[in-house]
Formats: sequence, C-alpha cells, structure tokens
Amino acid sequence: MHVLLTGGTGFIGHALCGHLLRAGHALSVLTRDPIRARTQVPASARALVSLDDARDVEAVVNLAGEPLMAGRWNAERKAEFRRSRLGTTQALMTWMARQSVRPRVLVSGSAIGYYGPRDDEALDESAAPGDDFAAQLCRDWETEAMQAEGLDVRTCRLRTGIVLAADGGALAKMLPPFRLGAGGPMGDGRQWMSWIHRDDLVRMIAWLLDSDRAGGAYNGTAPEPVTNRVFARTLGKVLHRPAVLPTPAFALKAGFGEMAHLLLTGQRVLPAHALAEGFTFRFPVLEDALRDLLPG
Repeated sequence: MHVLLTGGTGFIGHALCGHLLRAGHALSVLTRDPIRARTQVPASARALVSLDDARDVEAVVNLAGEPLMAGRWNAERKAEFRRSRLGTTQALMTWMARQSVRPRVLVSGSAIGYYGPRDDEALDESAAPGDDFAAQLCRDWETEAMQAEGLDVRTCRLRTGIVLAADGGALAKMLPPFRLGAGGPMGDGRQWMSWIHRDDLVRMIAWLLDSDRAGGAYNGTAPEPVTNRVFARTLGKVLHRPAVLPTPAFALKAGFGEMAHLLLTGQRVLPAHALAEGFTFRFPVLEDALRDLLPG
C-alpha cells in the first residue's frame, strides 16, 4: 500500500521507513526540511513538502511532534509541543476531508503521558486520562486524530511508552554514565517505566496498518513494565557495571525544571488491546531487549 508518513526523519519514523519499504510498501514522507530528509529518508521514499503533493494515499502514519525531552520547558516550548502535534494533525484532517478517495487507515501518535502520574496502578487502554500538561497535550492530540473516524477512516491511536534503541531516545542518553559505572536510579527509583524495544514498536505500527479490525487506543509498551530502580539495575547488569548511584530528585529539578516531572513520575502501562488482538512481542522482557540492543 502507499503510506504517507509524518515524522519520518525522527527516532521512530526513520526506523519505520526502512521497515515499510522492506515490506514492499510505497512511502511518501511529509517534511518541513527536504534537505535533511534527503539524508535521513531512504532514497526509494518520496519526500513531500506539502500535503497538496500527496496522491493516492492508502494509509497515514502520523508521528510528527517536537520531543518533550529535548530541553527545559517554557511557555514557548510548550506552545511548540502543541503546534507540532495538533497543527500537523489538524492539517491531515483537512487534507483527508478534501480527498475524493480517502486513506483506509490512520495510525496517529500519542503517548502514555495521556494517563498522567498514577503510582502503582496498572493501566490498560480503558484507564481515564490524567490532568497534567503532558496528559492534556495527549488528550487534545487524540481528539484531533479521532476526527478521521467521522471521515470513515479506520483510526488507531498509539500511546507510546519509553522507546529503547542504542542510537537515540532515552537509552542513548543513559548509556554514557552507566558505561562509566556512574549510573543509577532517578530520585527514589520507585516510578514505573513502561518501555518498548523500538523494533517491536515499528512492528506494532505496521501491524495496525495491516489489521482491518484494529481501531481505537493501543498502548505501545512491552507487557512487563519495571520500576526505574529495576531498569537501572538491569541496564547495569547488561553493561557489567555497577548501577547504584542515584540522581537526587532536587538535582533533576534544578537541571530540567518542570520537565523533571516526567523523569520522577511514571505510569505502569499494559498493552492489553494489542495482546488481546494477537500482537506478539519479540522482546517482552527488559533484559532480553537490552541484550539485543547492547550486544557484548
């Protein structure tokens, strides 16, 4: 099928491009920076600078969004978080409404921040949303994407957890201190980390595109979340390094400001919907995922 992808030069989108092309799909990538796209997107994909150039699209994957963990938050950055997510999604809805033949399916990004901080509560897709900034951002983002249902487009909202890969994202930021033996839990380490191997997330997106019965919200997390303390201990074990030096909460708050809230709180999220519909994880266990990503 012909897939239109937003966020194709990002940490997840770049990996998804290769997966979709290897599976034989045609791929168009919407980008604001065609020069960067030429270096980040496979040559067999088509880079588009405008939705007006999108033709004969059968599926849409919407992963566009400024990363929340890229730096300290302020009013300007919060506005950009909303614009990059809601603005792109609104533009997609307007474009879809104009098409005489609409895409069959939309997989639209969201995040487990939708649930807000929930301590030890186990959360599946039926859990109520939270009320902090990240939760409201995800709720509004999903609300925009759900307009596609009124256009007869099968719609899947993918609430992604902490995506693990060695070449980017949270794990890449953790590796330098852990490799030096200076890693450890953040704060008291009791906050839950709902993680997923990037290969499993990419496979889940492709599965949602292909499965005609898929629709609604899906948690893009592995079935065995762990606390931050367990995550640190497991990463240290895989790297053969001690992992006992905690980063105090006050230091995180001083360094990251409001964004530290994401590091010091968490959600215990379960992928109930995907499991019920038959999706199989290659890496359901954290240690196995880390050993795959960090061989030797």
